[in-house]
Amino acid sequence: MRSVRQCSRTGCVNPAVATLTYAYTDSTAVVGPLATYAEPHSYDLCEVHAMRLTVPRGWEVVRHEGEFTVPQPSVDDLTALAEAVREAGRADRPVERPEISVGTGRRGHLRVLPDPNDER
Repeated sequence: MRSVRQCSRTGCVNPAVATLTYAYTDSTAVVGPLATYAEPHSYDLCEVHAMRLTVPRGWEVVRHEGEFTVPQPSVDDLTALAEAVREAGRADRPVERPEISVGTGRRGHLRVLPDPNDER
């Protein structure tokens, strides 16, 4: 289900209604309707921050004309959520547990260390 996303600005708890994307090669900031999915190189903004956005001197802002509105969950979103909850609650569903290897290993920026209390 698509949940209501919050504004990306620090300290803002308002719902996002617009997506900000930078086109660095064109020195342009584009503020358009809220993207369907959160993208790693874009920012979700509430209406206040979308309308008040300023850019450095020499840059241009391309802003959506019209009103920004908070997207409402659709029937498909609610159905998908209900199916996911139903699937997770099934008693006959096997519980998956990840394999844990003994020793040290790296996974991204984290390190797995053996428990000093484990006997070998």
